[in-house]
Amino acid sequence: MYVRHASEIWRDFPELVPGVLSAGGIATEVRGEAVDAVVAEHERAALARLAVSPEGELAEVRAWRRAFARMGLKPTQYRCAAESLLRRLRKEGALPRIHPLIDVCNALSVAYAIPVAVFDVSAVADGLEVRYASGQETYLTFSGETEHPAPGEVVFADGAGRAHARRWTNRQSGLSAVRDATSEVLVVAEALHESAPADVGKLLAALAGVLGDLWGGRPAHTVLTASAPRFDR
Repeated sequence: MYVRHASEIWRDFPELVPGVLSAGGIATEVRGEAVDAVVAEHERAALARLAVSPEGELAEVRAWRRAFARMGLKPTQYRCAAESLLRRLRKEGALPRIHPLIDVCNALSVAYAIPVAVFDVSAVADGLEVRYASGQETYLTFSGETEHPAPGEVVFADGAGRAHARRWTNRQSGLSAVRDATSEVLVVAEALHESAPADVGKLLAALAGVLGDLWGGRPAHTVLTASAPRFDR
């Protein structure tokens, strides 16, 4: 299982900083109050930032808006996952609870304003490549419908030609979504802002710490670069 970004992505977005983490033992039950404490801590950090600046003015979000504009997408119509979560947090005061690991990753995403994607590796063939779509890929929505990404759209594609995310950090597939039976995951966090190298590293370290504390795992993680663009687990 691997994660890599195509050379064309590095060429067009040289400021990209992707971080990848691999973890097992996710099906192990954890104490709900421990998860709630972690989530609340990071939600408070995000709300403190939002009290000073709305999500659209954060440097992390502005960088993704510029990238979306370069891809021909309207930034306020197609928002990166972190911006969507921050927007919901600002309006509702808390994020919805979905699954303990997803709840933690969403909380870290808003705290750092960085999109975080979590994939169940049992549904991924060979590995994931972030690349421009050919238009032949299949994408399964959460409602069970099959779509085909437009040619040139940035997708997370596996070896079977299935897209596990559309519009880069905008929309994940239902095919590899984390569920109660999920035991092993790949987590991908990506950023484009100036301090991204430090921030992505901090986010991964924080997530690895939570996984060790709550799930008892020893996740492997790294920050990718154009010269070292591939993670293998």
